[in-house]
Amino acid sequence: MDLAPRVPLPDLDELAALLRGRRVAVLTGAGCSTESGIPDYRGPETRRRARNPIPFRRFLDDPAARRRYWARALVGWRKFAGKAPNAGHRALAELERRGVLTGLITQNVDRLHQAAGSRDVIELHGALEEVLCLGCGTVGSRVALQERLEGLNPSWVGRRAEMAPDGDAEIDETAGFRVVDCERCDGPLKPHVVFFGEGVPKERVEAAWARVDAADVLLVVGSSLAVYSGYRFVRGAAKRGQPVAILNLGETRGDPHAAVKVEARAGDALPALARLLAE
Repeated sequence: MDLAPRVPLPDLDELAALLRGRRVAVLTGAGCSTESGIPDYRGPETRRRARNPIPFRRFLDDPAARRRYWARALVGWRKFAGKAPNAGHRALAELERRGVLTGLITQNVDRLHQAAGSRDVIELHGALEEVLCLGCGTVGSRVALQERLEGLNPSWVGRRAEMAPDGDAEIDETAGFRVVDCERCDGPLKPHVVFFGEGVPKERVEAAWARVDAADVLLVVGSSLAVYSGYRFVRGAAKRGQPVAILNLGETRGDPHAAVKVEARAGDALPALARLLAE
């Protein structure tokens, strides 16, 4: 692995000093995957065209909203599924192999941490690779669903559109698109991720807390912490005196709690941090 930083990284020595010799829990957000080509909601480059994710209640109650979601998802899926881990993902996997991390908690739904080699990953918001039936609870493959959607909507295959943060695409007109339902019970299908307005399953939160409790330091990478599902760990760690470090481009909700804040891209800072911690 090339551990040399590509740009000067202020405060990285201070971050390394805080982490050195300590057990570290890591919480990652969308900023960890933007360098892989997956856009985020609240990053420096996306605030100008920010949009909110579809609320769960609307997805559940409004057939037109479900049609729009799946039409956009069909177009965006192949591009999303083709993304590869970047240097930041690989550096975190390396730190796990060295025993530095007590575990990795991610708000991302792209499974790029696993693709990079991370093994102990808690997906707070689930993963787009899976599909959930809201009728019978069956969990299926997103790849298989893509084949069914394309078979029913051949004119949509190969459409081009700008990629959106949820693995979908920026398409406004979706009239005429045909949605498929569960093959087992005909219930509506939903990506197996936590939508806006849904709660993170209790067992995932408890598993994440166990990783934080086992650590001496909590490191946040690439998250504005605007969503409570991630921010709760920062607030809880700070409340009990556990140091919090933040690596992110731009302001975060957790900045007042940070012992160290590094303003840098994850792909630049994490490989350099891994090198410093190996010295």
